[in-house]
Amino acid sequence: MKLIIGLGNPGKEYENTRHNCGFMVIDELCKNWSCSTNLVKFKGEYCKIKYKGEDVILLKPTTYMNLSGESVQQFMKFYKIEKEDILVIYDDLDMPVGKLRLRTSGSAGGHNGIKSMISHVGGQDFQRIRVGIDRHPYIKVVDYVLGKFTKDEQPFIEEGVKQAAKAVEMFLEKDFVAAMNAFNKG
Repeated sequence: MKLIIGLGNPGKEYENTRHNCGFMVIDELCKNWSCSTNLVKFKGEYCKIKYKGEDVILLKPTTYMNLSGESVQQFMKFYKIEKEDILVIYDDLDMPVGKLRLRTSGSAGGHNGIKSMISHVGGQDFQRIRVGIDRHPYIKVVDYVLGKFTKDEQPFIEEGVKQAAKAVEMFLEKDFVAAMNAFNKG
């Protein structure tokens, strides 16, 4: 069983904000696979499906970003999911809008959602897809990440979300190394 986690904040006011890239990718996967994260358990909205024979859970923690690991830890424990079978998708301030970077481990890099993940899943060696949201030199980080993408940024984030969803599918169909080789460009 694989657990695909998109990080973000619940609620209408946070929809389509930069910090919700993970939720956006989960929504894209749901659209592609004709499913919906309409089940609620362990502080998360989720669905459980079969993807090409593999049991997969798509999860959007509803704990708010900074406590995301709480929900993930409960899903892992209940479904007996190992760390190597999780994939976390989240935003990254240090990459251009829509650019992807796939890694098998790494530090939190100041990302509070990832800090929570590391403390709740028992280390930083879990697979992740970072989706670039860029950074603004004059807007405070907290205000920037909770803001919406500009009209000019919209095509880049839409393409990034589509590519991240394709990377998830490659992870499920082949493995994470194949996905890294295909989607880590430049």
